[in-house]
Amino acid sequence: MSDEKDEKLENEAETPENEALPPEDDDTSDDTSDDTSEDTSEDTSEDTSAKAKPAAKGRRRRRGSAETTTSTKKREAVVAPRDSEGRVAVRAHARYVRCAPRKARLVVDHIRGKSVDDARAILGATPRAASRDVLKLLDSAVANAENNHELVADELKIAKVFVDEGPTLKRFQPRAQGRATRIRKRTSHMTILLTTKEDA
Repeated sequence: MSDEKDEKLENEAETPENEALPPEDDDTSDDTSDDTSEDTSEDTSEDTSAKAKPAAKGRRRRRGSAETTTSTKKREAVVAPRDSEGRVAVRAHARYVRCAPRKARLVVDHIRGKSVDDARAILGATPRAASRDVLKLLDSAVANAENNHELVADELKIAKVFVDEGPTLKRFQPRAQGRATRIRKRTSHMTILLTTKEDA
């Protein structure tokens, strides 16, 4: 009885080992094949992603560059606005100019009703600080007329020009015996209205 039990135990011990070995070999071969396939797939995916990233960086453009390169159309001219009387009216505003309105009005009174060329000549020869600001405003108005409405600068004249009072900056200056005096630094809002010579 003991011999039969020993033989059965030996057979049982041998059979699981024999049966367990072949599947392990198969599993290892499958695992290696699976591992290599997974590794290669991961490597290829990493390679493709690594290759795609520099390509994406190369394609990246600065903001607004695509619009300038793709748009070949010429900007259409906007119809020039007209005032209540039906005349062409191109405006330019200069706000918060650091000049007193009273001093600026002495300059703009010289160019009211003049052509653009005459006004530029007058402003260039006027010995007042406000003339530089008025000249810049006149150039801005002419540029608006030429670029936005396709008008010719030689055919334009100044229909209206006026200066309004802007906000006043309050400053203080020390005076004798501990007193302080207020200094008012005034600002101006300047406006120029251009029309064609025939309409004006």
